[in-house]
Amino acid sequence: EQLLKMMEERMMDVEQKLRLVKRLLQDKVNQLKEQLSKNTKADAMVKDLYVENAQLLKALEATEQRQKSAERKNYLLEEKIANLNRIVRNLASPSFSP
Repeated sequence: EQLLKMMEERMMDVEQKLRLVKRLLQDKVNQLKEQLSKNTKADAMVKDLYVENAQLLKALEATEQRQKSAERKNYLLEEKIANLNRIVRNLASPSFSP
């Protein structure tokens, strides 16, 4: 009878420990589910940022090409202005000569 009582106490102790372990495991499962949800959201944000970054790179390349084109046109216009100034000086020089 005493042995039976000891076995019952031991079983109760084991059941209590099992309930505690089950509660701890459930807490861990909930924590991992929450972390998975956060990771999923972060993954979606990273993908969105990747797409946005690609779009920004394309826009930057287009802007750089327009800038280079504008710089080339500006250089050609400066050369034309210099040539026109030279022509005006040449045309004006003889008329002011005695």
